[in-house]
Amino acid sequence: MNILLTPARIGPVEIKNRIVMPPMTTRTADDEGFVTDDCLAYYLARVRGGTGLITVEMASPEKVGRHRRREIGIYDDCFIPGLRRLTDAIHRGGAKVSIQLGHAGGHTRADICGETPIAPSAIAHPVYEITFETIVPQEMTKARIDETIAAHVAAAQRARTAGFDCVEIHAAHGYLISQFHAPFENRRRDEYGGSLENRARFGLEVLRAVKAAVPDMGVVYRLSVEDFFPSGLPYAEGRQIAIWAAAAGADALHLTAGHYRSRPSAQVVLPPMNFPEATFLDYAAEVRKRVGVPIIAVGRLGDPATAERAVSQGKADFIALGRSLIAEPDWVEKVRRGEPIRRCLACNTCINEMRGGARIGCVVNGAAGRETVFVAPQMPRGERIAVIGAGPAGLTYASLVAEGNHVTVFDKDAQPGGAFQLAAKAPMFQEVETDERSFARYLANLVAACQTKGVKFRFSTEVKSAAELLGFDLIVTASGATYRFGLGLLTLWLIKTGMARARNCPAVYIVGNPQLVLLPRPARHGGAVASPGAAGSARDRHWRRGARRQKQGGDCRRIPGGVAGRRREG
Repeated sequence: MNILLTPARIGPVEIKNRIVMPPMTTRTADDEGFVTDDCLAYYLARVRGGTGLITVEMASPEKVGRHRRREIGIYDDCFIPGLRRLTDAIHRGGAKVSIQLGHAGGHTRADICGETPIAPSAIAHPVYEITFETIVPQEMTKARIDETIAAHVAAAQRARTAGFDCVEIHAAHGYLISQFHAPFENRRRDEYGGSLENRARFGLEVLRAVKAAVPDMGVVYRLSVEDFFPSGLPYAEGRQIAIWAAAAGADALHLTAGHYRSRPSAQVVLPPMNFPEATFLDYAAEVRKRVGVPIIAVGRLGDPATAERAVSQGKADFIALGRSLIAEPDWVEKVRRGEPIRRCLACNTCINEMRGGARIGCVVNGAAGRETVFVAPQMPRGERIAVIGAGPAGLTYASLVAEGNHVTVFDKDAQPGGAFQLAAKAPMFQEVETDERSFARYLANLVAACQTKGVKFRFSTEVKSAAELLGFDLIVTASGATYRFGLGLLTLWLIKTGMARARNCPAVYIVGNPQLVLLPRPARHGGAVASPGAAGSARDRHWRRGARRQKQGGDCRRIPGGVAGRRREG
């Protein structure tokens, strides 16, 4: 039996399998932070797909720590009924449920949380939440530290009242506890600053207090063990904090890496497609040898074989799938049935667009974050269906309607993929550097999903008239779009010849759909951008501005199995 499908424990809680959905902000709560029908539908889609432990997104233990608009709330008793509705629904679906207690610290603004932000030290924090602004938070006094610890305890007790099985304490990615860990952000000269023992003190005090208050719950400590920027937390220190956290009462360690100040980019927090698979797994494996509690590994582990090896080889006890479960809610059930999964591209559109103000979404799963819109679809039955176009849209549709129908996919090319194969050859896709292997794996799984359901393919066949489709009951056109302003030939030439990637030559960035407009490429790359008609997104401009304002230097520390990003010259 696949070890991923076997049960395991986190403290007092037994999880039916080894797959954990980690916390990722969705913006499906309402403006005040209350649970909505959309919120329920999003999580329940992953429950129905077989996920063992659902971790509800980051929720601040006090109002001053809210880091996003429409962030789910747990800082007041008024949120308990909605949270109880959510946990009851998840339990009815057969999964266990946790919630992340995450405090933004200095990584928020007064217009978001309604109060003056607090942090270990009063230093500048670049904050991007729909718009960009640098803020200077208020330094926490000892009394304020005690108040924040008490707020974590109260939030954990609310979580227990609301029916959660576990709570996760957020000590990662540049939020409050992580800010105490990093020397650059913690300039204190009291017992909470200076030495590693002092910098780790606040988070460990939160952990001990929470575990003492809710001993019947599983308590997970999510920790960035490497920050990837000068004067951030280095791995040797992160590993030691992990060991201390296990000794302090954590029932499991959820080990990640990265920080909002990471170099060369904060994208390392969610490693994009040009990073190696299982990006942080070696960190997890090394810590696991030194502690006696379960390890949750995260970071590009969406390939079922890779995830299975990670657990069977003793590198981790649980596998956290964030973007993979956004792309494929049925990941666990498809692994159980031996079916191809819908692969995540690791293009980071989900998180980047959310930071820009959008609800969670996905390039390869149009239902993500909009599950209520796709309730009870009316599927055709017993029909002969012709699908014209073997790109992602045509292949996806064919795989969805194949059961109970006779589906044939036509494409004028000799292989599937359509223009999507060209996107893989461009330097950038959705703001991240491309890796052709990611696109190839995604397409291969789409084709395999069609083939296992009996879909027939007719390649090298251009449909020119309706007469060629006589006998079909339903004709679906998924043949793509045309380029604007007659620029198609130039764009295709740049991509197919490799000139799009050449030094000091125009390059094509694929952003959105194939209706491209060539624009001046940002100065950091030089060349041209392909965009759906806008001169670069506001989000991208804010990211670049934020990177300039950090002024942290250009350190690029090694990640096990790869490098923390590749910098392209020109």
